Amino acid sequence: MRRLQQRIGYPFRDTSLLERALTHRSLGARNNERLEFLGDAILGFEVADQLYHQVGDADEGQLSRMRAHLVKRETLAEIARELDLGSLLRLGPGELRSGGQARDSILADATEAVIAAVYLDGGIDEARAMVRRLLGRRLTRPASEIRAKDPKTRLQEQLQAQGAALPEYTVVDIHGDQHEQTFRVVCSTGLTEDTEGEGPTRRKAEQAAARAMLLSLEELA
Repeated sequence: MRRLQQRIGYPFRDTSLLERALTHRSLGARNNERLEFLGDAILGFEVADQLYHQVGDADEGQLSRMRAHLVKRETLAEIARELDLGSLLRLGPGELRSGGQARDSILADATEAVIAAVYLDGGIDEARAMVRRLLGRRLTRPASEIRAKDPKTRLQEQLQAQGAALPEYTVVDIHGDQHEQTFRVVCSTGLTEDTEGEGPTRRKAEQAAARAMLLSLEELA
């Protein structure tokens, strides 16, 4: 526990908060679920604030995608492994036998719970500072990473990460003169309502539909 406090850069006054942050619901009623809820909100706010001030030329959609990239389960689980949280998690016998200490969902939840524990022990400034330390250089990478990929690629990667089927694109209308056509395409994922996009080529219409679907899925999340 002392080593963990050194890694996160925060010494707890009340270490019982940290112990609870590392306690999975499989061990009993006094677990980290409520802390996870609070930590998720603190994390989301700090990431949004950092992106708003660091990426001045990004629009709302781009900022939303960057935030989603930073707070997603895989990123938080990666941070948890850097902190070696898995070895400190308090799990019930069933979760221990099934390897719960290495599961992304459990590690990500524990990361959020630790953020909340720091907030309750030391206040919002300490919690926000720790979020910045944990994310580190990840805060400066999302802009270039996300902008380098077109909407269709981002949508496909997001669906694959969720274990969902690949999107389907259907041309529903083509109008205009032969040399000046406009394509209208529908994108379907089965996760939310279909989205549409228009463009001077089928590919650009598909990109527009994929972009609309990404925004729709962000709102759903």
